[in-house]
Amino acid sequence: MKGEAIPYKMLSLDAFSTWLGIEILECSIGYCKIALTVRKEMLNSMNKAHGGISYSLADTAFGFAANTHGKYAVSIESSINHIEALNEGDYLVAESVIEKVNSKLGFNIIEVKRGKELVALFKGVVYRTNKDWE
Repeated sequence: MKGEAIPYKMLSLDAFSTWLGIEILECSIGYCKIALTVRKEMLNSMNKAHGGISYSLADTAFGFAANTHGKYAVSIESSINHIEALNEGDYLVAESVIEKVNSKLGFNIIEVKRGKELVALFKGVVYRTNKDWE
């Protein structure tokens, strides 16, 4: 399977990302840009987006970008810095901005933005398996 097509296949098989309303904006080898709109059912007790929403968006962009090389890549470590509180109706875009790949590991930085404002910064490491995407 061609690398740029893999995130579309992954999204079609991913019930959680589908529930989140994630849309793919752009993909190429080692790169993915995706988005979602924060909905009411994504809010926490303080009426702000639950931290898991921006984390999940960034984690999905991370996974999609890491798998564009054609091999199954699985997360082995990730972290996020939540920079700004998010509200219902916010349109969030997650973009893989830095990638470093070697034979078995991949390192990605994902920026989550609301417009031009950086709202979260995610770092992830994947293990690249020998299994090919078909």
